[in-house]
Amino acid sequence: MECTVRWTGLSGMTFLAETGSGHVVAMDGAPDGGGRNLAPRPMEMVLLGTGGCTAYDVVLILRKSGQEIRDCEVKLTSERAEKDPKVFTKIHFHFIVTGVGIKPNLVERAIKLSHEKYCSATMMIEKTAEITHSFEVVEQS
Repeated sequence: MECTVRWTGLSGMTFLAETGSGHVVAMDGAPDGGGRNLAPRPMEMVLLGTGGCTAYDVVLILRKSGQEIRDCEVKLTSERAEKDPKVFTKIHFHFIVTGVGIKPNLVERAIKLSHEKYCSATMMIEKTAEITHSFEVVEQS
């Protein structure tokens, strides 16, 4: 896996990242750090990537478990260290899984498998952050 991150120029703190798969993502800094708030901060990208990694796992595991899943959302809340390096110290994942006849025990199992076995992003982050999770199941007719 590879990517290239390129600063867009002398004014501001915007960066364009191109992934090895050919996708481009913008990142920017906060105004107090010279940015113009044009795109997510790099640490927001780390957080959203971690959410995407675990949500991917949960959907895949639930599908393989025969669950009729229609939607999966994960809301992440985090805390960071006050001093540099301002690593994540706590992240809470709240999953909202929508579908027909979804079994809560299978949702809990999917989340556990993601966090303990499959999600490499979560496993890296847990080196500095306390990871917690909760979930709810929404029945859709």
